[in-house]
Amino acid sequence: MIWDDAPQPAPARFSASDWLRVAIRGPILASVVFGPLVVLLTLRLVERPIHGVQRPWTPWITQGVCKTAFRVLGMGRVVRGAPMRGTGAVVANHSSWLDIFALNASKRVYFVSKSEVAGWPGIGWLARATGTVFIRRDRRDARAQQALFEDRLRAGHRLLFFPEGTSTDGRRVLAFKPTLFEAFFSAGLPGMQVQPVTVAYHAPPGADAAFYGWWGDMGFAEHMLRMLAAPRHGRVEIVYHPPIEVAATGGRKALARITETVIRAELEAQGIAP
Repeated sequence: MIWDDAPQPAPARFSASDWLRVAIRGPILASVVFGPLVVLLTLRLVERPIHGVQRPWTPWITQGVCKTAFRVLGMGRVVRGAPMRGTGAVVANHSSWLDIFALNASKRVYFVSKSEVAGWPGIGWLARATGTVFIRRDRRDARAQQALFEDRLRAGHRLLFFPEGTSTDGRRVLAFKPTLFEAFFSAGLPGMQVQPVTVAYHAPPGADAAFYGWWGDMGFAEHMLRMLAAPRHGRVEIVYHPPIEVAATGGRKALARITETVIRAELEAQGIAP
């Protein structure tokens, strides 16, 4: 995370009841997330020799885990619109590590993430197990990454990008970087589409509007504790917008601008964007 223009929240002060919720929710959430990981990896040993890069079985485990995680937190999840069909990819705004759960729970997708995430304890293990595509932000790797994206798209994977390149406080959308959109034009796949998806967080009653945001120098552990300790949770809305035909947009910069505009407009319509 590198975006830090918004003020950081004050360090959390947890009461005894807050710590009790952490003690109850934490182990349950850990078992929900990491317990099925053993099943997934075992099943993958059979799935991979039969289906190769395609994963017809294991993503269902990921979806079930992510849906259950929201139930453990007591957080609402609302889905509007319809996930796209056919060949294509998904782009979304990025506010928090919770985005991974929200988007995985709603549709079988494969995330594109910066290479550093692969080494993060916990999250990195899960990301590798669920087929995340890791990239380095280095122009020298551009050609190899392009080929990797094309292979995954041709295999029928629905790749999901966060074009902002970093997370925010959840109340705004940063300019979409057009670089990764080039893969959608060069893949040579007929009928290629990109679906914009808005991830909109609604804070618990009385909480700061940026309650779910994770940005700047905020630590993962502290943010996780805030989520586990919250006496009440709000909700996240995942809005699937109509897919956009790549060939009709005129280029990667135009496609980046169009998808950014659609997602920002939804946050404004929900009264979230300032």
